Amino acid sequence: MSALTGKQVLVLPEGTRRMIGRDAQRMNILAGRVISEAVRTTLGPRGMDKMLVDSLGDVVITNDGVTILKEMEVEHPAAKMLVEVAKTQDDEVGDGTTTAVVIAGALLHEAERLLDQTIHPTVIASGYRMAAEKTQEFLNKIAEPIKIDDEALLKKLAITAMTGKKAESSREKLADLAVEAVKLIVDKTEGGYIVDIDYIGIEKKPGESTDDSQLIRGVILDKERVHPGMPKHVKNAKIVLLDCALEIKKTETDAEIRVTSPDQLRAFLDEEESMLKKMVDQVVATGANVVICQKGIDDMAQHYFAKAGIYAVRRAKKSDMEKLARATGGKVVTNLEDISPKDLGNAGLVEEQKIGEDKLTFVKECKNPKAVSILIRGGTEHVIDEVERAVHDALSVVGAAIEDGKIIVGGGAPDIELAKQIREYAGTVGGREALAVNAFANAIESIPRTLAENAGLDTIDILVDLRAKHEKPGGKDFGVNVYNGKTSDMAKEGVIEPLRIKAQAIKSASAAAIMILRIDDVIASSKGGITPPGGPGGPGGYGGMEEE
Repeated sequence: MSALTGKQVLVLPEGTRRMIGRDAQRMNILAGRVISEAVRTTLGPRGMDKMLVDSLGDVVITNDGVTILKEMEVEHPAAKMLVEVAKTQDDEVGDGTTTAVVIAGALLHEAERLLDQTIHPTVIASGYRMAAEKTQEFLNKIAEPIKIDDEALLKKLAITAMTGKKAESSREKLADLAVEAVKLIVDKTEGGYIVDIDYIGIEKKPGESTDDSQLIRGVILDKERVHPGMPKHVKNAKIVLLDCALEIKKTETDAEIRVTSPDQLRAFLDEEESMLKKMVDQVVATGANVVICQKGIDDMAQHYFAKAGIYAVRRAKKSDMEKLARATGGKVVTNLEDISPKDLGNAGLVEEQKIGEDKLTFVKECKNPKAVSILIRGGTEHVIDEVERAVHDALSVVGAAIEDGKIIVGGGAPDIELAKQIREYAGTVGGREALAVNAFANAIESIPRTLAENAGLDTIDILVDLRAKHEKPGGKDFGVNVYNGKTSDMAKEGVIEPLRIKAQAIKSASAAAIMILRIDDVIASSKGGITPPGGPGGPGGYGGMEEE
């Protein structure tokens, strides 16, 4: 709002809030750091859990970074950018979400110190960008190769991913399941391997203990057979996968059939019945003894299938149909007229099992399944939800390691090594950018610092010891051992993770930090989700905007 020649000129609508320059930067940095602090205490094997209660009273207990941030109702636009960092990390790698957000928060914290020294945001952004590029080079140098048949290493990867989560007590068993599942669904290409973990179905049912979880060489359908007269178990199953309804189609336009005598009605009903009988006969003629249909199956057709001793399931999900095709080697048939015996899939056993109150269909003992399922058991709903998140992380890291063929150690060891090399690189940069490159190195060190903090250790002693070890030859694998409170060789401890976790975390975190730093003006309408000082956004100043 401005006064020109005594007249009031409204440039922005009433109720609009605006922050300019240093105030806007300070507010955005604070919002990003608040998000980072929210998940910081969950990092590492000694990290704590968060209890999240939504508006309906549903409870989630987890220490999975992306789950915490998805469940939190974040309003602030800058804070939402850090939530996006976690989501990107989850989509690209499936693990390391907390790491990515902690690094982004540390980059913003270091940038604030530089801004206080009157260093321009574009200089900081430029230094961060240079350091991020150099970090990727250094990461590739310290990475070690891994092969798909190195099961011991793959299992260590899975165990590292699950450490610190609810599944820790059963991690040996779950790691075996994860490695076996990923190896079964791998697709070999000319350039290497492709792992799509969407082909690993996860079904979770409360009851039993987590150690009773099992891998099914096939698919678990959350469906029961459609008719009680059908067999419960079918051995040497020949499976037909249908993407067409076994029902009489209604006419596309409105039609009216006039029936004037009982004979005509009888003929009409007989014709319907014979059409359904013909559909069933076409399926029976292929030699199939199991029918899995994506659409509906008419009551009369169910009766005929039961008479023929065929196990049938209806309204299966499209994703399950794709998994079944990969697991059984069958083809999804969209037209009954084209069905032939070569379209059938095979499985050693198809059976209906009752687990808890639910009846499930198990398609198992497939010969060379390119899609598998893991049945997760656990004491309560909250436990199996957290075990599922741990198994998802394990599957993701094993898949990423097989695809990239490169691993690094964990426990904060690569972070200390990277910080050391970035500081050496800062000496060659010169100018004010060198300060930003050094700040980047400090931010990378936030990971071992946080690991030590969460384990109740003295962070200064740990960091000094780690830096000293990394200066010596052969010390690049030394990290924080949270169990004995000292530093130790992470490669010997078996703490390893895929290269992609650290590479993606640094890429996403630095991109988000640079974007937030370059904002010097925030204009928000009254509906912009930015609360006035002291409002619901938190203490005065957080999220607050002075009216311009």
